[in-house]
Amino acid sequence: MIKNILDIKNLNVIVDKNIIINNLNLTIGKGEIHVIMGPNGSGKSTLSKILVGHPSYQILDGQINFFNENLLYLSPEERSHKGLFLAFQYPLEIHGITNYEFLRTIYNEKQKYLKKEEITPLEFANYIQKFTKKLNLKESFLLRNLNEGFSGGEKKRNEILQMLLLKPKLAILDEIDSGVDIDALKIISKSILNIKKENKKFSLLIITHYPKILEYLNPDYIHVMINGNFVYSGNSSIIKDINKHGYNIFNK
Repeated sequence: MIKNILDIKNLNVIVDKNIIINNLNLTIGKGEIHVIMGPNGSGKSTLSKILVGHPSYQILDGQINFFNENLLYLSPEERSHKGLFLAFQYPLEIHGITNYEFLRTIYNEKQKYLKKEEITPLEFANYIQKFTKKLNLKESFLLRNLNEGFSGGEKKRNEILQMLLLKPKLAILDEIDSGVDIDALKIISKSILNIKKENKKFSLLIITHYPKILEYLNPDYIHVMINGNFVYSGNSSIIKDINKHGYNIFNK
């Protein structure tokens, strides 16, 4: 029986000959919530992009296993179909494609991978309503161009909407709490907790600068990243020290 969803061992990554990830190790078990914090430029978002297969990063050595399968041999599409999801820090705005068209396409691509019947436009319109209601999104939201003119909160809720549709096994949420007001943050947190309640094996890797979201999610582990590696891995008791002294406490 597979216990761990993700195993990263001795990972070293460079960009333009600069070391970005430096001998990093991380294990995420089923049903766990892990949080990565750290100053700007420490490698947090880089790690999320590597996990989903961004082509700009050169992996020198190390292993990344997802359900005991070597993630490095899989395309971004295969990684998504197998249950990996990334909510982007800065979701792209795409003119000419409605949010509805995009969401139905990604849902049907997952259906095809699972060898299930694709859903018709009318069926999808009815199906997605339960998710938009959970996120307090109006029906007109679906008819707008993808992320175009969306507020920060709408963009982030749209990322969560995609997650609800795709039902991943491991979701990486990169700064899902940045640029959102407290009401949007509560809606996002509630949706995440509902997923966890429905699926006890669903795991999360949350990248954040702001500990406010942690008050709602109660993570299992906090990791502090500096210069491409973790200088702390443990429980959330470290948050008080970070709030008081910043990341300077790790420079001693």
